[in-house]
Formats: sequence, structure tokens, C-alpha cells
Amino acid sequence: MPTKPLTTWVLVADGAKARLLERIGAKAMLTPASDKCFCDTEARIPTRDLGADRPGRVHESASVLRHSMEPRVDWHRYAKEQFAKSVADALEEAALAKKYEALILVAPPQTLGDLRSALGKHAKALIAGEIAKDLTNLPDQDLPAHLV
Repeated sequence: MPTKPLTTWVLVADGAKARLLERIGAKAMLTPASDKCFCDTEARIPTRDLGADRPGRVHESASVLRHSMEPRVDWHRYAKEQFAKSVADALEEAALAKKYEALILVAPPQTLGDLRSALGKHAKALIAGEIAKDLTNLPDQDLPAHLV
């Protein structure tokens, strides 16, 4: 009885966009795994354009001087973390539906860390490899050379 070929998903992502590719079998070509577009325009906006218009003001306790406070949240970083969480949720849902048997994550180190921490236990168990590089602008046909 022939065995079912292994379905491997390759996620190529950065902090604001991602694409899923699929390879069915060891020698097959990479093809798009989903029509779903993972793109977050907020994560591409500079931090200065996110959050409040002006930082809050505070009174000095020992004098009448006032100065601005630094924001406690880096909104740009927050948007990237939320994007990684949304991608991780989609990967977990697909893992539960048994749409793939192996997962390869390709992302810059910061995004890779965000994805790792956001992934659910089922998707995390299927990770077959990780590449800490930004290959989002690389065409699909050039990607397999970097996966070896």
C-alpha cells in the first residue's frame, strides 16, 4: 500500500506580510497553499504615525516645570506582534484540520520569535525547520535553494 506523501507548508513572513507555500512530497515544487492574504498595513506605518498625537505632559514634583512623557507602548512593535499572532492562529487552525504534516518558518529573527511564542501547541509540534532570514521579496521559484 503506497504511503501518503508528506505535505509541508513553508511560511515566508516578515513583521507585516506573509505567504504560505505548500509542497506535497519531497521532490515537488512549492505552490501557494492558500488564497488567504496575510498583510498588515499598520505594521508598515512608522511608530511616530501610530498611537497618540502628542505624548502626555507631566508636572515636575519639585518645581513648576512640565515635560513630555515617552509613550509606554511601541505601537509599531505592537502591530507586528499582533500580526504574528493572527498568522499563528491561522497556522494552528490548519494544523488542527490536518492540512499539513510539517511546517517550515522563514522570517527575520524578531518575527520568528514572535511567531514561535504565538504558535499553538499543535502547529508548534509540526515545525520541521526555521530559517532566520527575510526572504519575503524572493520569488517563489528561488525559495527552494534557500531551504536546503
